[in-house]
Amino acid sequence: MSKSFRASRALVDVSLAVAPGEVHGLVGENGSGKSTLVKVLSGYHAPDRGASLLIDGQPLELPVRPAAMGRFGLSVVHQDLGLIDAFSVVENMRVGLFGVRRFTRAIRWRQERELARASLAALGAQIDPDAPVAGLSAAERAEVAIARALQHHEHGRGLVMFDESTRALPLQPRRHFYSLLRDIARRGGSVLLVTHQLEEVLEHTDRVTVLRDGRVAGGGVDADGITEHDLIRLMLGRELPRRSKRPNRAVRPARPAAEIRGLRGRLVTDANLSVGAGEVVGLTGLLGSGFEELPYLIAGARPASAGTVSVAGTAFDLRSASVRELLKAGIALVPERRDTEGLALSESMIDNVTLPRVRSRGRTMHIGRAWREREAASVIRELAVHPADPHMPVGQLSGGNQQKVLVGKWLCGYSKLLVLHEPTQGVDVGARQVLEAAISAAAQRGAAVLVAGLDAGELARLCDRVLLMCDGHIDRELTAPLSPELIIEA
Repeated sequence: MSKSFRASRALVDVSLAVAPGEVHGLVGENGSGKSTLVKVLSGYHAPDRGASLLIDGQPLELPVRPAAMGRFGLSVVHQDLGLIDAFSVVENMRVGLFGVRRFTRAIRWRQERELARASLAALGAQIDPDAPVAGLSAAERAEVAIARALQHHEHGRGLVMFDESTRALPLQPRRHFYSLLRDIARRGGSVLLVTHQLEEVLEHTDRVTVLRDGRVAGGGVDADGITEHDLIRLMLGRELPRRSKRPNRAVRPARPAAEIRGLRGRLVTDANLSVGAGEVVGLTGLLGSGFEELPYLIAGARPASAGTVSVAGTAFDLRSASVRELLKAGIALVPERRDTEGLALSESMIDNVTLPRVRSRGRTMHIGRAWREREAASVIRELAVHPADPHMPVGQLSGGNQQKVLVGKWLCGYSKLLVLHEPTQGVDVGARQVLEAAISAAAQRGAAVLVAGLDAGELARLCDRVLLMCDGHIDRELTAPLSPELIIEA
């Protein structure tokens, strides 16, 4: 199977075999062709001439049609999840499958809600079927998309594909997810799992295929006979330098660069914290504890019912402060959902990178094309964005390179308080190393950095201290020496 986009070849003669009863891992760097392959297999893209696809020994006409997917037992959860924000959970899960009354053709809503609720419960998710998808957290959205893909899977046949579907899932729902994959395999179905979590690939798959630059670098390797280091070498075609832990500060800064006092929101009940200049502070907890809401309250992206944030000696009432005021004060937010909250996907890298800086230069200063191109080139160079074309629409980049643009546009010295929510979620090991180094460099330049997330390993590598939230308030503080085990056990 090959796929070209004009002069660029995204897939080059890729061959892949997934056996009945097998969970097959698909790994590779961002831009290696993993998502393109899934999109070809699910009919989103038409492959180049000469490709063939067999499901249970039967040839499937290409490009794949929606009706054929149902007939052959193909289902997929794409990286962007494919949910409609304007619809409720039950509408997203059951659209196209609604049962109707015989004479009135009215939808049997009670029955549909029960079917949706049962599918979610199988994943361990307790989500109201009538809840609007627009109001769900990233983890809840992922649970809805996964439950939708699995609800009508016919055991013993077909192929279920997951493209980075677990990246927003916390520990317990993730365990339910892998239990369901094993159940599909035990009953004779096949699973194709695309993920950057290499330790999970080795633990939960039977065989692994590695893509590099659109080609197969390792095909159908037995997961029991390969190490994480071996996978990285196949993915990159070289050895990856060992990741070093950022040195913890021995002494906390005497005066904080940013202070948050009496903060309240929907989940946050009373949060008080401070971050010093050059300090990286982690924030974590169980979903619903408030850690996932706090970054957005600080930046004015969600309404606060009480609380202040002080930056460089200036205090702002978060009940009334606008996003514009907080940006001008030097508070920058890197949100979890880059596609809808962090980037303008249809616009170029130049536009995305320079948008927050145009305002900082002021109305009286000329914003020239040369300056914009220099700024974009700086981010592209420092974060190794590929392709290095500043005029390319961001939506055409791989997920990892989009994340580099999202983080990079705030990392060039303009932010006094940098707030990041899951900054390396869904990126490969090489991109994660680049992003973590860039965040550390921002702290070294004097920014106060707050990192909210569930990745205990990342928090241990990056942070000077980690704050644990429980029931809407900060319950504990962990200080150096930090380790993933210490954070998880806390």
